[in-house]
Amino acid sequence: MTKLIFGVVADDLTGGMETAAMLVAAGIECGFVTDPDLVGSCGDVPAILVAQKTRVIPASEAVTMTEKAARALLARGARQIFFKYCATFDSTDQGNIGPVSDLLMQLTGAEYTAFCPASPALRRTVYNGHLFLGTELISDSPKRNDPLTPMTDPDLVRVLQRQTPTRVGLLAHSQVNAGADSAGRAIAEAAARGIRYFIADTIYDRDLDTLATLTCDWKLMTGNATIVQHYPAIWKARGLIATARRPPGLRAVGGGGVVLAGSCAERTLEQLAEFEKSHPLFRIDLPNAEDVAATVGDALDWARPRLDRGPVGFATSGAPEAVKMAQQRYGREGAAQLAETILGRLAVSLRSIGVRRFVVAGGETSGAIVEHLGIRRLRVGPYGGPGIGTAVTEDEDPVALCLKSGKLGPIDLFATTLEAMLNPEAVN
Repeated sequence: MTKLIFGVVADDLTGGMETAAMLVAAGIECGFVTDPDLVGSCGDVPAILVAQKTRVIPASEAVTMTEKAARALLARGARQIFFKYCATFDSTDQGNIGPVSDLLMQLTGAEYTAFCPASPALRRTVYNGHLFLGTELISDSPKRNDPLTPMTDPDLVRVLQRQTPTRVGLLAHSQVNAGADSAGRAIAEAAARGIRYFIADTIYDRDLDTLATLTCDWKLMTGNATIVQHYPAIWKARGLIATARRPPGLRAVGGGGVVLAGSCAERTLEQLAEFEKSHPLFRIDLPNAEDVAATVGDALDWARPRLDRGPVGFATSGAPEAVKMAQQRYGREGAAQLAETILGRLAVSLRSIGVRRFVVAGGETSGAIVEHLGIRRLRVGPYGGPGIGTAVTEDEDPVALCLKSGKLGPIDLFATTLEAMLNPEAVN
């Protein structure tokens, strides 16, 4: 059996799917499950990813769920564990990046690890330990208004240190720029002083390549999906995997198509506006949607006569003012849970009337919908660009899914992705 080179635990489904899609695009077959109990059934593959909805749940629950996933991957002989989180380091002072990393350090026996959320191609960079979105510090960007994980401190060393008793330090850009060997010596010297976690300055794609070379043999690495693209070439060069082969393509899926949007990110709002130019969109009034059954029923009644004419959309997404109103009425977590419950139950009802193609916007929303649909395993297609991960269930009555990060994707993603699901080979 092929040795499991790479075992990934992802803290949401959108980023998890994007990570798996990057590996598939590089010719690395990657098992994708949402239930750690299915890790053993993924077959003879060099990479397996367990994606779970752990980003914003209580830290103790996130640790418990992650432990089960990591133990399953380690039991399969995973050479390295990779903890995948968001490019904007989505977390709070209670976690969950710090507590989960503490658990993974213990399980893997790693001496130290690094944190690399950067995605230079998307202008998410880290310099002097500070996270930038384009030219703005993250604390000056729209991310400061995130309803669940507002980022008001750009210094990731401080952010992470508030989440963990483990000492956090900086791997400065001058050290990264000097190459993997030099960076490794800098880390070893800092580790001798008791530092175990390193925020990695990352400005350019070449920095990602350096960091991948540096960390390829580590027991534990953490970061955003982007650095994962740099590992396959290293594995091949070192003979850890055979020559890459193109994994089987995704099946074409017919049936109705829908967009389900729960993200309040500016990009998702722009994508919804573009979709609404040519497709019907049902906007759910979340501040007045406490009767879930009635809200779902109204949305389904609206959809029935329209689905035969093409894709439709549903959104609990709103501008910051609308989000604030919902949070004032239900509380921050209550508003998020209400939106996820409505869209999750709506997805189940839509599936019952023939919908088989779903584009979902938002990490938490994606997790809720996959849970409601009872999906535990997916075949992921090759990477289609930032924020685009597509997959199909492997049962007799397949469902096609695109789980989209709220902050990413081209403006016309909703309509074009639903169309592509009808004939995925045409775009792969």
